Amino acid sequence: MERYDYIIVGAGSAGAPLATRLAEAGRRVLLLEAGGTGKHPWVNVPLGYGKVFHDARFNWKYTTEPEPGLNGRQVYWPRGKVLGGSSAINAMVWVRGHPADFDEWGAVAPGWSWKDVAPVFRRIERWSGAHSPERGHDGPLSVTDMSAQMHPLTHACIAAAAEAGIPTNADYNGAEMNGAGFYQISTAGGRRASTAQAYLRRARHLPNFRAETAAMATRILLEGQRATGVEYVKKGRSEKAFATEVILCGGALNSPQLLMLSGIGPAAHLRSHGIDVVLDAPHVGANLMDHLGYDLLYRTRRPSLNQTLRPWWGKAWAGMQYVTMQKGPLAMSLNQGGGFTRLAEGAGVPDTQLYFSPLSYSTAPKGKRPLMSPDAFPAMRMGFNPCKPTSRGSVGLVSSDPFASPALRGGYLTSAYDCELMVRGVREIRRIASMPSLENLIECELEPGPGYQSDADILEFVRDRAGTVFHQCGTCRMGTDATTSVVDPHLRVHGIAGLRVADAAIFPTIPTGNTNAAAVMVGERAYDLMMQG
Repeated sequence: MERYDYIIVGAGSAGAPLATRLAEAGRRVLLLEAGGTGKHPWVNVPLGYGKVFHDARFNWKYTTEPEPGLNGRQVYWPRGKVLGGSSAINAMVWVRGHPADFDEWGAVAPGWSWKDVAPVFRRIERWSGAHSPERGHDGPLSVTDMSAQMHPLTHACIAAAAEAGIPTNADYNGAEMNGAGFYQISTAGGRRASTAQAYLRRARHLPNFRAETAAMATRILLEGQRATGVEYVKKGRSEKAFATEVILCGGALNSPQLLMLSGIGPAAHLRSHGIDVVLDAPHVGANLMDHLGYDLLYRTRRPSLNQTLRPWWGKAWAGMQYVTMQKGPLAMSLNQGGGFTRLAEGAGVPDTQLYFSPLSYSTAPKGKRPLMSPDAFPAMRMGFNPCKPTSRGSVGLVSSDPFASPALRGGYLTSAYDCELMVRGVREIRRIASMPSLENLIECELEPGPGYQSDADILEFVRDRAGTVFHQCGTCRMGTDATTSVVDPHLRVHGIAGLRVADAAIFPTIPTGNTNAAAVMVGERAYDLMMQG
């Protein structure tokens, strides 16, 4: 029976970097991925993420329980089920987070402060923009400056933000995060730069590395309080693999689910599903954080990307532009611009993220990713989300069946702070839209519309329409105190030897901005910590 040094469950944003680094260091590594290889044009084409948004070949396609804070609505949570994980299906916006975010982490988990993780971010990046000592320029993952290809409406939004007092910022991942500018995306030569593309292709030919796709982990194998391997199903047959150490990199939804299926979690919850309790760990699945966002819709007097991507001839032109030059709308993300600003009274760091998109999809067919069905009229979206929500959700089990989706609760808008920031966000977008650079370009506000003016009316509209920004994290929180966290600062599960979690589940607090870069960093940082012993 072959035995490994490490079994890594999940080849996603954190798992792919960690597996690659360990294999390159000479360790025997088995990487298990429930999804497939992702060798499909729509995975590689940046704007193709609209096509895989509902595609079960690449996506877990989760849905939450009814959300009380959203008037009982269920929220769709796509998650990557493919090599590269969610880095293979996301919108590619690359945001490290604010230094203060990681100093929050370091306060509960020494070794994770900004001074510790900033060099890791630089090691990851191959930044194509202006040279800066703050940025990495020769790392494995390409981060592209798309400013030369932005739509005129995106330029107008950034100019309007400046007129509203939000400074223009050419590099929010540099020395200063505050301000508005163009989003940087993880692409290379016009193609998506997932962690599969950036990392795994380097490891796949190593003799000490084995990657199994379509391999669904069903249980962590345990001997007493020590992990010894993983049970998984491939082609309908149950297999077992053994290792000195098991590392869960399934993400903030699947990692706590696998822990609970293996008897590690809240004891009463496990027993209610007939699972023998190995370790009563009440914080497994708790502390779920996510960014909730809302886009205001504006009809414009000038053409938007709707007029390019809706008609067949426009799609053909965009396709030809992409095939011949790897440029144009298909080489970009949906949200071309945006930024970070402060809305709460006395906020010392940015507390709200902005999004500017020269595209709208208010009439998209149900069940379709809207960005592939633009409106017939010229319009754009200007959106936002609070960066540090205080509402909390959870991940639980619906049964002991490992193939059943977990019970997911976002817990959105259950705190007064979050409700206040959502109302302030709507008012801030309206303020930006009223500035000179936009007032002559905007014909009218279509959503929410002029009928929603009071705080109560705005909040009620948000409860009906706001949605996830797809940044779930925190469900296996990291910390030194075993009574309030799941893993220690070396990512070892409290109370279980030979078992770690290394993905977005370990975030003690949610970062400011998109979370994929921080998840990649966790994979790289996990490697450093494991090499330290």
